[in-house]
Amino acid sequence: MMNKIVTYFSFLFSALLLAGCTGVMKPLHTERATAGIVSESSAALKSLPEPEEKVVAAVYRFRDQTGQYKPSDRVASWSTAVTQGATSILMKAMEESGWFVAIERESISNLLNERQIIQNIRQQNAGPNGPTPLPPLLFAGVMLEGGIIGYDTNVLTGGAGARYLGTGASSQYRKDQVTIYLRAVSTQSGRVLKTVHITKSIISQQLESGVFRFIDANRLLESELGYTYNEPPVMAVTEAIDEALKELVLEGIEDEIWSPKDPDEVEEYRLAFNAEKFKREQLSRNYFGLLEKADLRSGWTLNAFGSMGSVIGNYGNPDVNPGVSLSLERGLVKGFSIKGTGQYTTISAGDAYFDKISSAEILGNFYLTPDLNLSPYISLGGGTFFLGNIKKFKPYGVVEGGFDYKLNTRFGIRVGANYRYLFEDGLDGVEMGKYNDQHWGVNLGFTYKPNFKR
Repeated sequence: MMNKIVTYFSFLFSALLLAGCTGVMKPLHTERATAGIVSESSAALKSLPEPEEKVVAAVYRFRDQTGQYKPSDRVASWSTAVTQGATSILMKAMEESGWFVAIERESISNLLNERQIIQNIRQQNAGPNGPTPLPPLLFAGVMLEGGIIGYDTNVLTGGAGARYLGTGASSQYRKDQVTIYLRAVSTQSGRVLKTVHITKSIISQQLESGVFRFIDANRLLESELGYTYNEPPVMAVTEAIDEALKELVLEGIEDEIWSPKDPDEVEEYRLAFNAEKFKREQLSRNYFGLLEKADLRSGWTLNAFGSMGSVIGNYGNPDVNPGVSLSLERGLVKGFSIKGTGQYTTISAGDAYFDKISSAEILGNFYLTPDLNLSPYISLGGGTFFLGNIKKFKPYGVVEGGFDYKLNTRFGIRVGANYRYLFEDGLDGVEMGKYNDQHWGVNLGFTYKPNFKR
């Protein structure tokens, strides 16, 4: 009967997959050309306060200095990992900012050749007063230099999935990052006026599901559905350049390298786009681009959990029973805290025995990444079970491990597993065997950090 039910649901799942495929997996077709997609930093760049006077700036070449090629497992690839046209992206950003008069320098040889052709034609067709001279070229007061100096792949990778009897789904993700440097150089003195650097992540995600199951001896059901998303590296470079140019303008205003038309507009701009908040946030990020908060796990924390656990003892068929627990945790130093926990649950093994038990324990918690929202942890300590209306004690040692995720500075989610080894036998009512009784459990719950004074 159970096999028929599983077969039915597998068939139903595959039918839903096929129905989804008919609506999603349409034949490929070409699309009309459209205007280029703007970066998320483009709006902030275009909204910069007006300058007192535009800066005449030259860009000779904003190069890819990584020298990296696209990774390939099968053949040698000579395609570069990042765009080679970053100069054009920077020139477009300069135009959109409203702060710079961009002059052509990347193709200066072509420009000079064309001016020479114009001059020769004018000489050949000159009147009695001679040829009309060309106006002089603009010279730059500032040069913008720098380039793409880093493209790091697989900075973070991960995934999750589940499969049961040939039916399941999985997801994977990968994070790359690109880093650029941009500097302003005075053409009169050669002094570097200001340097900024920006890092932008590139996310790739894959989702897939499928069914692979024998309906009967000669019938095989197989169905797959998947979706992959890869963030375009050229858009990551575009956003990094837009952000870098915006930061260059703002930091240049702070250092009085150039001036805005209205200083009050600069403060309004910072408030509108949270520039200072974003800058402080960026300074607290680590090399992986993860936000670090020094006091995320300091002070007091209240924890409430639901649990499932069982006894490892003298009976071969122990039940897995639910339970609840509460704990109070106090951070002492970075990455280490003390936790007191109380738990209530039941232990049983069919008709052999049944007992309600409670426990109290003290543990020391070690967080591997205490400044990040997600941190693995391991706990060591001891406690005791109370049996028979707290008339009988069963002390034990306990080890616990899991993951602690902070949704914000107040609330979080924690999932873990624990193992308890009793110092004396008889938790299940029988004192025999080489090893003492043990108890294991898994728990899931919420954490809350109140405003207790430290």
